[in-house]
Amino acid sequence: MNEPVRTVPFGYGATATSLEQRNKVLRNTYWLLALSLVPTVLGAWVGMATGITAGLGGGLGLIVFLGGAFGFMYAIQKTKDSAAGVAVLLGFTFFMGLMLSRLLAVILGMKGGSGIVMTAFAGTAGVFFVMATLSSVIKRDLSGMGKWLFVGAIVILVSAVINVFVGSTVGMLVISTLAIGVFSLYMLYDLKRIIDGGETNYITATLALYLDVFNVFQSLLILLGITSGDD
Repeated sequence: MNEPVRTVPFGYGATATSLEQRNKVLRNTYWLLALSLVPTVLGAWVGMATGITAGLGGGLGLIVFLGGAFGFMYAIQKTKDSAAGVAVLLGFTFFMGLMLSRLLAVILGMKGGSGIVMTAFAGTAGVFFVMATLSSVIKRDLSGMGKWLFVGAIVILVSAVINVFVGSTVGMLVISTLAIGVFSLYMLYDLKRIIDGGETNYITATLALYLDVFNVFQSLLILLGITSGDD
């Protein structure tokens, strides 16, 4: 199974921005986030059609996934102020789709697998809608959430890495449940950062939200897949 990943930088910026600028960043972020789903789906299709990720299990899969993910995130940070940043981000989302293909192939191979995928997708969309709504109505400063969410993400990542070698189904259930909670709150936090003017770059804003969405969707797939397998 893939490991939850999260971009390292967090916290509210100190730069004051106009309401118009904030709305522009939010609008561009939503458009780029929607666009990023296209290479994700394409990557997942290529992975399942070719079976290129079928052998990436255990430690090897972990190395390829984390190495590729953090390598892309580093490149995005370096190119975020240029047009190349969009291309690198879309390349990253293709890679993430490719890495997700192994899990999707397992789920789709189960009885009712397509229903599980659609349920996970609907659940993720529902979480995003709720968090987007909350971010627009909550007036209080949520910057204090950043350090706690970051710690939570690190705990989940370390636990998931350990569980790759332990292979505990119960452990995976617990990790997936925690990941859904933590990354759902990260959606709220990241959206509020944009609205409050703490994030002024739509490329890095999209990266943060994409990781939130990806981790919630992946965790829902795992959770639904394991529980459905018990039926």
